[in-house]
Amino acid sequence: MPEFNAETIAIVLAACGGLALAVAFRRLFRRRFVPATRSLFAALLLLAVAGALFLIATNLHAYTRLTHEETVADLAFEAQGPQQFLATLTRAPSGDVETFLLKGDEWQLDARVLKWRGWANLLGLDARYRIERVSGRYSEVEQERSAQRTVYGLATMPPVDLWMLARANPSWLPFVDALYGSATYLPMADGASYRVTISQSGLVARPLNSAAETASRRWQ
Repeated sequence: MPEFNAETIAIVLAACGGLALAVAFRRLFRRRFVPATRSLFAALLLLAVAGALFLIATNLHAYTRLTHEETVADLAFEAQGPQQFLATLTRAPSGDVETFLLKGDEWQLDARVLKWRGWANLLGLDARYRIERVSGRYSEVEQERSAQRTVYGLATMPPVDLWMLARANPSWLPFVDALYGSATYLPMADGASYRVTISQSGLVARPLNSAAETASRRWQ
């Protein structure tokens, strides 16, 4: 199945809409008002659909296609003091590296996932995800309530947020099947490295080295 290309379809529809608009003006110039009205209606409809597809396509560039379980990011930690860790996050597949100072006992990564209805999948629309934030958290609930929190945004917001649009007006986007958030968290430890993957069911984190495995066993 070829990949769904909303931009190409939007361009084709816009071209058809422009042609229909030219025909409408030509008929109007010849005083053929009824045919001109029909052509104008068709032109406006095509241009509206093209505009909607273009906005959706632009928004989806902020998300990553999800066809199977794939790597989202690797995280490595260095202790900086009691309940303080320097976290190095390496994004996949770009390899971009970011560092954050996280406070607490555990790290957490959050993402948003968009899933499409079956007929939309047949058009080539795959589930999409966007990692949202990384944060530190405390094991003890009381400390989580009172101690300093560290949270960092990871997402680049598009001009039109498809997530918010689908939540506010679900009838406008009937091809969206589900919108949900997913998060995973594991303990921070000096020298520990983890890999975060995502599938249709959400985020999963796994230890990458012995320091992470030891921390995870003690944490459980």
